[in-house]
Amino acid sequence: MKVILLGELRGKGGEGDIVDVAQGYAENFLFPNKMAQPATPGNIKQLEQRRKNIEKREAERVANAEALKAAIDGKSVTVDAKIGEEGQLFGSVTAAQIADAIKAQLGTEVDRKRVGRGNAIKSVGAHKVEVNFYREITAEVTVLVGVTEAETAEEETEAEAEAAEDVETAEDAE
Repeated sequence: MKVILLGELRGKGGEGDIVDVAQGYAENFLFPNKMAQPATPGNIKQLEQRRKNIEKREAERVANAEALKAAIDGKSVTVDAKIGEEGQLFGSVTAAQIADAIKAQLGTEVDRKRVGRGNAIKSVGAHKVEVNFYREITAEVTVLVGVTEAETAEEETEAEAEAAEDVETAEDAE
């Protein structure tokens, strides 16, 4: 069934897009929640008249998303968590905790649903987390759990030094 989306629908499209969805999905979810309308000839004609307003709102959303990305991309936030022996956490770091840390430390409001985590954060250290603002506009934030930025920098230099020593040792062995 063809429908006209009235707002962004993750994985399907944005406002004003005409997409094909299952009839049950449209009738039981999209229409009652005012997320779409049927793609009838009359509705398509109205859509063409509203196209400029939709494009204007789309440009605003993209600009806002780019501004948010610029504000947090590549930055680090620290999340406090209870740490057990061997660097394991009691529980895991949630998307809500990451969103709260971004708001408190970077001053940028981020919806917890936009914080993407591939795997649950259950160990101490630095973890890269993506934040999706709008469609393909994403920023990467480093989440520090149980460590400070200075400790992370020291660990990286130590790891680089060890790697250099390993290379030298391998060359000597030859």
